[in-house]
Amino acid sequence: MSGHVRLPRRPAGVTVLALLLLCLALPLAAPAQAADGPTVKLSTTQAGTGGSVTASGTGWRPNTLLMLLVCGRATPARGVIGGTNSCANGDGRAVTTDAQGAFSKQLPVAEPPVPCPCVVHVATVTGTQATADAVLEVAGHPVAPLPAEPSGGRLAILSDTPLTGSSGLLTWFGAPPSRSLVFTIGNTGTSAIKDPVFQVGSAHGVFAPQWDDRQWQGTLAPGKKAQVKLPVELTAGAHGDYTVSLKYDGKVLAEQPWGVGRPWGVTLFWLLLCLVVPGALFRIGMAVVDRVRPRRPGGAHRTRAVRLPGLRLPLPRSRTGTGSGSEDPPPSTPTLPWFAPDSVPGGPAGRLSAPHTDSPTSPTTPTTKGPT
Repeated sequence: MSGHVRLPRRPAGVTVLALLLLCLALPLAAPAQAADGPTVKLSTTQAGTGGSVTASGTGWRPNTLLMLLVCGRATPARGVIGGTNSCANGDGRAVTTDAQGAFSKQLPVAEPPVPCPCVVHVATVTGTQATADAVLEVAGHPVAPLPAEPSGGRLAILSDTPLTGSSGLLTWFGAPPSRSLVFTIGNTGTSAIKDPVFQVGSAHGVFAPQWDDRQWQGTLAPGKKAQVKLPVELTAGAHGDYTVSLKYDGKVLAEQPWGVGRPWGVTLFWLLLCLVVPGALFRIGMAVVDRVRPRRPGGAHRTRAVRLPGLRLPLPRSRTGTGSGSEDPPPSTPTLPWFAPDSVPGGPAGRLSAPHTDSPTSPTTPTTKGPT
């Protein structure tokens, strides 16, 4: 007998089945990890103003721009109740995720404008919205209880959210464009909703929207619906592609694109200004030069003689008496070529009619001869 112990041989089908199960288990692990969604963790959960914490996260979209903010009146369960108006926006930081959807960024600790509980709020700036919160205790900052969560009432959008209205003539010259966001809401809960506060935000390009609170005055009973009209206004001179968003209770309910035309009136105004101002300055300069230019003595009484080619006109000569009482002879009259002495009408050589004789009835006056 041999000393070797023979192990029972496994069928080939069992080995193949085990390999298949292992291959199926590996792909299932990755989706289970991705199903957790984006997360954020802090290096410390408590810090004072002036300090800093390091925020790191995983599960985000690759190569995505994120915004990190310290926000008050918020919890990871309820989110940031007041929106970005409850955050220290001036001390926020931006970071871009890597190819695996992870990031790590140092964030300064600042006091938010509202009391704690506080969180570090991380949200995407572009693309599909995704958020995550991590609890942060800001040392020395006041703490107040969160507002009561409405029980029973649930608000839902029952229609589209078109932007109504049109731009006027002043908008063409740079006035702030304005529209109205009109939609229908309904209460699908079991209790009434009184004076709901919506948030309307406008975003230009890839930038995050700037949220403004808009309160609707009224009470919406369970099962009822109502039409809401909220004003939307951009900054002066705004133009380009904008996105208007509607948010309620921390959730974005609707988004609407808005293409704003360029205010060509401002361009026309500057073009006219570039033409009018130089012309006005030129006229003012010429008027100043004409006023400060020195005057020649007697220049106002001097006249210029007009000279014609081939024609010389004599200047008048003053008659001045001499000691012997003689006078200067009168100037000779210039003779024009077409009025020669022989061709002057009425002259001796150019007389056309017989000379006039005295009437025969006129008496003849005798003449007397003087002494010789």
